[in-house]
Amino acid sequence: MKTLYLMRHAKSSWSFDMLNDQERPLNGRGRDEAPLMGQALAERSVRLDLLVSSPAVRALSTAALVAEALGLPPEKLQVIDAIYEAEVTDLLAIVQALPDAADEVLLVGHNNTLTDFANLLSPSSIPSMPTSSIVCLKFSVEQWADVDRAKSEYYFFDKPKNY
Repeated sequence: MKTLYLMRHAKSSWSFDMLNDQERPLNGRGRDEAPLMGQALAERSVRLDLLVSSPAVRALSTAALVAEALGLPPEKLQVIDAIYEAEVTDLLAIVQALPDAADEVLLVGHNNTLTDFANLLSPSSIPSMPTSSIVCLKFSVEQWADVDRAKSEYYFFDKPKNY
């Protein structure tokens, strides 16, 4: 069994005109909501084997705050450059290439692709994912390479407004 958590990065700031898109930091709300969602995962007894993130500052900051809330050691947080500006097929290739030793993985990325990807894999319809939201899917497979919708179970969709 493989478990995939898909998380949209926390709310970012648009008040830095001189920064490019990849450099935008989290705003105050984002800095509050990312650890809140990490704590929500901890309360569900989530035990991540790996956390992968886009290299964008807002995504990587979200990932770091969630990792901290879960007590995840830094070596279990990896940046995958291809997550930034990925298409749905790119995200599928990234997930299918995850190490099989990792059974529970959180991927932090960007919308609209992340919502589209969740809907590609989920047997249930996923609404547009707001910032800091998390979708959990479980797959009855032994290897990530075998992940697809036919082997998927929808477990939950959680967002900061639930708290």
